[in-house]
Amino acid sequence: NLKEHSKPRHERRKKSTLMSFNFRSSSRRLSSRTISSSSYDAKVSATPSVNEAAIKKMFASYADEDDEYIASMEGIAKLGEDIEIDALEDVRILVLLWKLGAKDKPAQINRDEWMKGCAELQIDSVAKLKALIPSLDLGFLDETAFLGFYEFAFQFSREGTHRTLDKGLVIELMKLVLVNRIDQVRIDSVVGFLENQNDVNRITLDQWKQVFSFLNEVQDVETDYDEDGAWPVLIDEYVEYLKTKK
Repeated sequence: NLKEHSKPRHERRKKSTLMSFNFRSSSRRLSSRTISSSSYDAKVSATPSVNEAAIKKMFASYADEDDEYIASMEGIAKLGEDIEIDALEDVRILVLLWKLGAKDKPAQINRDEWMKGCAELQIDSVAKLKALIPSLDLGFLDETAFLGFYEFAFQFSREGTHRTLDKGLVIELMKLVLVNRIDQVRIDSVVGFLENQNDVNRITLDQWKQVFSFLNEVQDVETDYDEDGAWPVLIDEYVEYLKTKK
């Protein structure tokens, strides 16, 4: 149930079909983490129009109860509620986290990332976050920026130390991030192919990136596809799948 974040905070289930959101609060040893504030302090000092204390206070409202240095998916769901977008179904929450620089660990943003990102985006209030929403549409990203976001979407959706994503999650993620970027018929074709690959259970980052490269570069498999190219086996199998559909 993707609407579970609307329940009281303590009742939310620890599950999402969108980005493998992990609501589990694993034990963390704060003594082993080196928290460097110099980077965002320098950034904030260079942008006097943002209020550092307000940025910190905003982050504290989303931080985990047992670890005030990070905001995991429960806090991010609350962020979505505050800015009135669905954190479990709306791709713009992913774009926001990407713009804020959430990259240290999957399914969370830490305080340093938040401070630096908010300073760069000139955000120190929920109202300013809301004002940013229109710019989070994927259509505003040029090709280079989209490629960066596309990789981020995969990395952020990982769970724990896993380097791969469950195939079902990849399918749901693909439907979100490729819409309006790739023709819907071609998205549906890849989805149908993956759903029928019973021997494929997990997808690597390289496969994820190569799927987009293929969809972006190969319009006709008969004329554009190089069988001797450095495509992964998954793409070769998809090409064979396409040929059987003709």
